[in-house]
Amino acid sequence: MNHLDNLGDSTTDDEAGSQTTEDEMPERQAPAAAPPPPPPAPAPSTGRERPHYELRHTLRGHTESISAVKFSPDGTLLASCGNDRVVKIWSPFTGELVRNLNGHTKGLSDIAWSSDSIQLASASDDTTIRIWEVDTGLTLKTLKGHTSYVFCVNYNNASNLLVSGGCEGEIRIWNVEKGKCMKKILAHLDYVTAVHFNRDASLIVSCALDGLIRIWNTTTGQCLKTLAESHDAICQHVQFSPNSKYILSTAHDSAIRLWDYQTSRCLKTYVGHTNQKYCIAACFSVTGGKWIISGSEDNKVYLWDLQSREIVQTLEGHTDVVVAVATHPQQNMIASGSIDSDLTIRIWTDRGGT
Repeated sequence: MNHLDNLGDSTTDDEAGSQTTEDEMPERQAPAAAPPPPPPAPAPSTGRERPHYELRHTLRGHTESISAVKFSPDGTLLASCGNDRVVKIWSPFTGELVRNLNGHTKGLSDIAWSSDSIQLASASDDTTIRIWEVDTGLTLKTLKGHTSYVFCVNYNNASNLLVSGGCEGEIRIWNVEKGKCMKKILAHLDYVTAVHFNRDASLIVSCALDGLIRIWNTTTGQCLKTLAESHDAICQHVQFSPNSKYILSTAHDSAIRLWDYQTSRCLKTYVGHTNQKYCIAACFSVTGGKWIISGSEDNKVYLWDLQSREIVQTLEGHTDVVVAVATHPQQNMIASGSIDSDLTIRIWTDRGGT
């Protein structure tokens, strides 16, 4: 039986011991303000209070819908992009704009940081991927090859490879140093909406509006496995867990699923938010408690307990659909981004943060 503990590299013994297997569901946690649980019930197996995230900063500057927000791996910066063709670099601690990265000629759908936090890749409707030197704001390379909108992009951990997905159904694997496409995979029959390397970059997971999640061998380009959501569950975002044992997917049936991709089993389903129209990403939070975090079409950010699947907090403040969320790599901090009538990025921090 697989454990759902140790999702991240930095899990302590205490944290690992507080997790359970998927069959050992923890008891529902009382709200933090409630009195201690009456005997003889033991303490909840998560061993943690609920999160208490509060709004810290509201970042304004994008003039068209935001599509992605990403913290740098060293935690010092936050990048955002949107339909206004600009990548913005922010300080998440002060909320101040550091610089704009200008050069794309059409809107942006995705951004990804290199592991050393020096470079950033951006995916655009102008059919190119740009690799930026963040400190100078200069374009280092422009990757050309996609024949339609580039919808998603990610580095591997070594940051010598990029993987991208396009609206023509292709996945491309790029040599970052050379700026050249190494492999083209005819992956899906519809928009490829997410691509992600596992921890050692031996595998790539992708999903598309054809409703399929696929696992690929990075070296050969061979499809190793296909996971199909139900007919009304068009998948639009997918990623490996930090330890690469699981896959997290979001779908248009307002459900987020955690998969054991080796057995093709859906282990957990997280519901309560609204997601029927937009491509909304979810992510893991492993800096404190183990949470699943997602935006929603009801303008809120939702946090679920990874084990119990219980909604443990909703963050309110956005005035339009929240399509982008990200978690800080070291601190209990969340960034969220919204579209059309909102156009803000909000930074949330846990007041009881560990």
